[in-house]
Amino acid sequence: MVFEGSSTALSHTGKVRSNNQDSGYSGSNLFVVADGMGGHAGGDVASSLAIHRLKELDHAYASTSDAEYALRDAISDTAAELIDTVALRPELAGMGTTVSAVVMVDDYAVIAHIGDSRVYLFRDGALTQITTDHTFVQRLVDSGRITPEEARYHPRRSVLMRVLGDMDPDPEIDAFIMPTQPGDRWLICSDGLCGVVDDAHTGKTLAQGYAPGRTADLLLKQALDAGAPDNVTIVLVDVGGNHPVASGTPTIVGSASTPLGVEIPAARPGRSSWLHPARQAANEPTHFEPGLEYLEEVIEEDRRRVRRRRVWWIVGLAAFLVAAAIAAVAGYNWTQTRYFVGTDEDSVVIYRGVQQNIGPFTLSSVYEDTEIPLTDLPIYQRMAVEETVSARSLSDAQAIVASIRRSLPKGES
Repeated sequence: MVFEGSSTALSHTGKVRSNNQDSGYSGSNLFVVADGMGGHAGGDVASSLAIHRLKELDHAYASTSDAEYALRDAISDTAAELIDTVALRPELAGMGTTVSAVVMVDDYAVIAHIGDSRVYLFRDGALTQITTDHTFVQRLVDSGRITPEEARYHPRRSVLMRVLGDMDPDPEIDAFIMPTQPGDRWLICSDGLCGVVDDAHTGKTLAQGYAPGRTADLLLKQALDAGAPDNVTIVLVDVGGNHPVASGTPTIVGSASTPLGVEIPAARPGRSSWLHPARQAANEPTHFEPGLEYLEEVIEEDRRRVRRRRVWWIVGLAAFLVAAAIAAVAGYNWTQTRYFVGTDEDSVVIYRGVQQNIGPFTLSSVYEDTEIPLTDLPIYQRMAVEETVSARSLSDAQAIVASIRRSLPKGES
């Protein structure tokens, strides 16, 4: 059965990189994003080879198992082709690509994935990440050592644990089958989108219900507004729903869209030696599959980073507490330069400090008990003293007391 839906694909260099190493494909039944890596030209070649090998799978399938087998076989063939390409052009050594592919078969989506490009499903207003990133930081998240939010800004977030490259002829691929239904929106994207635009904003954009082309443009704009430090590739697929069935030729975007994208570059003379062979892949390292020693080093570096963060947190807390203590002492000393006239149980008293208290701590103390009985004061004066009378200084407080004495009936001082 032919898949019924509409789709789009777009790819953009971004605002930082000088070339586009991403490739994307949107056809009748097949939808793919490949994020190339490995230097100035290596990533271009790797993602292009992947797309041009996988596009042969864009046809109807008798069963989902047939489609899954075809995907696995094509991705393995791509790995072999990458190895053969590096044997022909050693300067491309180290190149590789992610692959996230979806084949629609009747009411099912057959998914194959390796790397850190992503497949999302938007259904009933909720966005769900379907694939799992094959990255070092995702392993840290899975083990509970860091949070997903910390993973977004981790300095090693681009280190891949699995990638389709020139070193492994038998790559480990995630492949699975999921039911789909009319109204579903499938988003396949490189980390140029999901690495800078969070899922909440992506979900809001998908929920607006625009056609795939318009929706992809809005997602790209968000990535560009966020700085777009990497290439951005988006493939969006609507299953049934309000949008008409797409027709026409498949759409290929990114480096695979031009003949130069799959042309193997000639070796550059004068750049190799027995110590430093020419490796174009080393020019712009963005992703690579780490070895065991490197991973141990990164794990230790992560531990050091956590320890440093803890130390700085303790130092910051200590500095805050010291500053707070200094401010408290300075504030208390200032209060001891203030005076007011009030009462104790039965007489007029001059207090040093201020009338306010902080919790159980009083900020005033008796400076002088004048021994003027409260019962001798006129009612209005007694009420004023009980409310306390602020003084600008000790002499001002003493003047207030002298005024109270003068107001007493003769013989009662």
